[in-house]
Amino acid sequence: MKTEKKPSRLSLPKPALHRIYRIDEKIASGTYPNSGDLARMCETSISTISRDIEFMRDSLLAPIEYDHFKRGYYYSQKTFRLPAGFTGAENLLALGMAKSILSLYRETPIYEASVQLLESIIAPITSDGNRDWLENRIIVPKTASVKVQPEIWKTIVSGLKENRIITFDYFKAGDNDFQNRRIRPYQLLFDSGVWYLYGFSEERKAVRVFSLSRIKNAVLTKDGFSLPDNFDYNESAGNSYFGVFIGQEKNQFSIDFYEEVVLYTTERQWAADQKFTNTEDGVNIKFTSTQYDKVLRWVLSYGCNAIPRKPQKLVDDWKWHVKYMKKNGGA
Repeated sequence: MKTEKKPSRLSLPKPALHRIYRIDEKIASGTYPNSGDLARMCETSISTISRDIEFMRDSLLAPIEYDHFKRGYYYSQKTFRLPAGFTGAENLLALGMAKSILSLYRETPIYEASVQLLESIIAPITSDGNRDWLENRIIVPKTASVKVQPEIWKTIVSGLKENRIITFDYFKAGDNDFQNRRIRPYQLLFDSGVWYLYGFSEERKAVRVFSLSRIKNAVLTKDGFSLPDNFDYNESAGNSYFGVFIGQEKNQFSIDFYEEVVLYTTERQWAADQKFTNTEDGVNIKFTSTQYDKVLRWVLSYGCNAIPRKPQKLVDDWKWHVKYMKKNGGA
């Protein structure tokens, strides 16, 4: 009577994780251990070791071979070792969270490739129960996002990788039509569901930020460039953390917050030099930033529970918006 071959393991039981790494260590030592040696070392049966070896070959792609003269196992790729990052439950949790965070990049060409790569790492070492828990209990809520065209993404990434100038047509808010730009790409930035290119504009002779969704006809030129020492976007942002925005002037900000907004603002880091001071009926924050427009929107978003005190330009702009909203509201 013909017997059916048992299917290979699709996932690794938790108790086997430590044993798998002991087997990996022993084989990598070059001592050519056989199944009996490994069974005694792991205090288990030879049949269990055989299943472990099969799992390592088929699911973890370990290049395990058997030397009939030395009567033991060895790695055909001498430098091979199992990734050390999956030896603990905390690391499995981190991988599950990483997969969830990838959902932020769903509208970009890197999403599918990134998920497939992470899935190939997670799948062999998690049971079905663990996978359900990781995928259904740790999530990143969806946010409004802007789709990036694959050809635009590919051209920009090539420019970043090879330090080559890119030309493209760009539609800027307030313009009537697309304008051709010639840019030295420095960095890709991500903020609130939108991808941006940060680079040096040869037309403006200064760094600028471009939304990838407003770019068309991107071309990778043959012209190269050298990165300057101060190319990092974080330096241009003036060490404040309000997302993507570049300002030319650093301002000293002072803003009062009230009611339920106090807890929300004081538990977050908005700038490297922020300082909170309790007031009679709320809290005041002081910090420096070059991201003026972002700070103005931030203050306006809290309505009557945020009042700017400095700089005077912020106070005046805030009052103008309040007056304009009152006018449009018919009050």
